[in-house]
Amino acid sequence: MEQTQADVSNVKQAVPFFGVKDIDESLRFYVTGLGFTMTQHWAPEGRIRWCWLELGGAALMLQEYWKDGKPGGGPSGPLGQGVSICFMCANAIAIYHEALARGLAASRPFVGNRLWVTSLTDPDGYRLDFESPTDVTEGTVYSDQA
Repeated sequence: MEQTQADVSNVKQAVPFFGVKDIDESLRFYVTGLGFTMTQHWAPEGRIRWCWLELGGAALMLQEYWKDGKPGGGPSGPLGQGVSICFMCANAIAIYHEALARGLAASRPFVGNRLWVTSLTDPDGYRLDFESPTDVTEGTVYSDQA
Protein backbone atom coordinates (compact mmCIF):
# COMPACT_ATOMS: atom_id res chain seq x y z
CA MET A 1 0.00 0.00 0.00
CA GLU A 2 1.44 3.35 -1.02
CA GLN A 3 1.60 6.16 1.52
CA THR A 4 0.32 9.56 0.57
CA GLN A 5 1.75 12.87 1.79
CA ALA A 6 -1.35 13.27 4.00
CA ASP A 7 -0.56 9.95 5.71
CA VAL A 8 3.05 10.94 6.39
CA SER A 9 2.29 14.41 7.77
CA ASN A 10 -0.75 13.35 9.82
CA VAL A 11 1.18 11.43 12.50
CA LYS A 12 3.31 13.81 14.58
CA GLN A 13 4.62 11.98 17.63
CA ALA A 14 4.50 8.70 19.52
CA VAL A 15 4.17 9.24 23.27
CA PRO A 16 4.59 6.38 25.75
CA PHE A 17 1.68 6.20 28.21
CA PHE A 18 2.64 4.43 31.44
CA GLY A 19 0.15 3.19 34.01
CA VAL A 20 1.78 3.68 37.43
CA LYS A 21 1.04 2.49 40.95
CA ASP A 22 2.17 5.65 42.80
CA ILE A 23 2.17 8.87 40.78
CA ASP A 24 4.04 10.81 43.49
CA GLU A 25 6.90 8.28 43.42
CA SER A 26 6.92 8.35 39.61
CA LEU A 27 7.00 12.16 39.55
CA ARG A 28 9.97 12.17 41.94
CA PHE A 29 11.78 9.81 39.55
CA TYR A 30 10.92 11.61 36.30
CA VAL A 31 10.79 15.27 37.39
CA THR A 32 13.21 15.47 40.30
CA GLY A 33 15.47 12.62 39.16
CA LEU A 34 15.60 12.88 35.38
CA GLY A 35 14.64 16.53 34.95
CA PHE A 36 11.39 16.13 33.01
CA THR A 37 8.96 19.06 33.13
CA MET A 38 5.25 18.51 33.77
CA THR A 39 3.49 20.50 31.04
CA GLN A 40 -0.06 19.20 31.50
CA HIS A 41 -1.92 17.39 34.26
CA TRP A 42 -5.33 16.26 35.43
CA ALA A 43 -5.91 16.54 39.18
CA PRO A 44 -9.48 15.85 40.28
CA GLU A 45 -9.88 16.33 44.02
CA GLY A 46 -6.51 18.14 44.00
CA ARG A 47 -4.40 15.00 43.44
CA ILE A 48 -2.57 14.44 40.15
CA ARG A 49 -3.88 11.32 38.45
CA TRP A 50 -2.59 11.90 34.90
CA CYS A 51 0.21 14.07 33.52
CA TRP A 52 2.21 14.86 30.40
CA LEU A 53 5.96 15.18 30.95
CA GLU A 54 8.60 16.55 28.59
CA LEU A 55 12.39 16.40 28.43
CA GLY A 56 13.89 18.19 25.44
CA GLY A 57 11.91 17.00 22.42
CA ALA A 58 10.64 13.82 24.11
CA ALA A 59 7.40 13.32 26.02
CA LEU A 60 5.62 10.66 28.02
CA MET A 61 2.39 10.37 29.95
CA LEU A 62 1.77 8.87 33.38
CA GLN A 63 -1.55 7.84 34.84
CA GLU A 64 -2.05 6.36 38.27
CA TYR A 65 -4.26 3.29 38.50
CA TRP A 66 -7.50 3.97 40.40
CA LYS A 67 -10.23 1.69 41.65
CA ASP A 68 -13.25 2.48 43.80
CA GLY A 69 -12.26 6.16 44.14
CA LYS A 70 -8.70 5.63 45.37
CA PRO A 71 -5.27 4.64 44.03
CA GLY A 72 -5.04 0.97 43.17
CA GLY A 73 -6.46 -1.58 40.78
CA GLY A 74 -3.43 -1.97 38.55
CA PRO A 75 -2.59 -5.31 37.00
CA SER A 76 -0.85 -7.92 39.12
CA GLY A 77 2.84 -8.44 38.51
CA PRO A 78 5.50 -6.05 37.29
CA LEU A 79 4.02 -3.22 35.22
CA GLY A 80 7.01 -2.48 33.02
CA GLN A 81 7.99 -6.06 32.24
CA GLY A 82 9.19 -6.21 28.65
CA VAL A 83 8.78 -2.46 28.02
CA SER A 84 11.81 -0.42 26.96
CA ILE A 85 11.67 3.17 25.72
CA CYS A 86 14.70 4.54 23.86
CA PHE A 87 15.35 8.27 24.10
CA MET A 88 17.70 9.40 21.34
CA CYS A 89 19.79 12.29 22.64
CA ALA A 90 22.86 14.34 21.85
CA ASN A 91 24.87 13.08 24.85
CA ALA A 92 23.84 9.95 26.75
CA ILE A 93 26.90 10.22 28.99
CA ALA A 94 25.66 13.62 30.23
CA ILE A 95 22.30 11.98 31.09
CA TYR A 96 24.23 9.30 33.00
CA HIS A 97 26.12 11.90 35.06
CA GLU A 98 22.97 13.98 35.71
CA ALA A 99 21.02 10.90 36.82
CA LEU A 100 23.78 9.84 39.22
CA ALA A 101 24.05 13.39 40.62
CA ARG A 102 20.30 13.30 41.34
CA GLY A 103 20.54 9.99 43.19
CA LEU A 104 19.28 7.65 40.47
CA ALA A 105 20.81 4.29 39.59
CA ALA A 106 21.86 4.55 35.93
CA SER A 107 23.79 1.79 34.22
CA ARG A 108 27.36 2.53 33.22
CA PRO A 109 27.28 3.66 29.57
CA PHE A 110 28.52 1.25 26.91
CA VAL A 111 28.70 1.33 23.14
CA GLY A 112 26.19 -0.83 21.27
CA ASN A 113 25.12 -0.41 17.65
CA ARG A 114 27.31 2.72 17.33
CA LEU A 115 25.47 4.35 20.23
CA TRP A 116 26.43 5.22 23.80
CA VAL A 117 23.70 3.63 25.93
CA THR A 118 22.82 4.21 29.58
CA SER A 119 19.70 2.71 31.15
CA LEU A 120 17.48 3.32 34.16
CA THR A 121 14.44 1.52 35.47
CA ASP A 122 11.55 3.59 36.80
CA PRO A 123 9.63 2.75 40.01
CA ASP A 124 7.16 0.57 38.06
CA GLY A 125 9.79 -1.39 36.14
CA TYR A 126 9.69 0.50 32.83
CA ARG A 127 13.18 0.52 31.29
CA LEU A 128 14.46 3.82 29.89
CA ASP A 129 17.44 3.79 27.53
CA PHE A 130 19.20 7.06 26.72
CA GLU A 131 21.30 6.72 23.57
CA SER A 132 23.58 8.97 21.53
CA PRO A 133 25.63 8.37 18.36
CA THR A 134 29.36 7.69 18.67
CA ASP A 135 32.36 6.54 16.67
CA VAL A 136 33.84 4.83 19.75
CA THR A 137 34.62 1.11 19.34
CA GLU A 138 31.68 -1.27 19.72
CA GLY A 139 31.53 -2.83 23.21
CA THR A 140 33.49 -0.01 24.91
CA VAL A 141 32.40 0.60 28.50
CA TYR A 142 32.55 4.20 29.73
CA SER A 143 35.16 5.06 32.32
CA ASP A 144 34.94 8.17 34.51
CA GLN A 145 38.76 8.33 34.31
CA ALA A 146 40.01 10.53 31.49
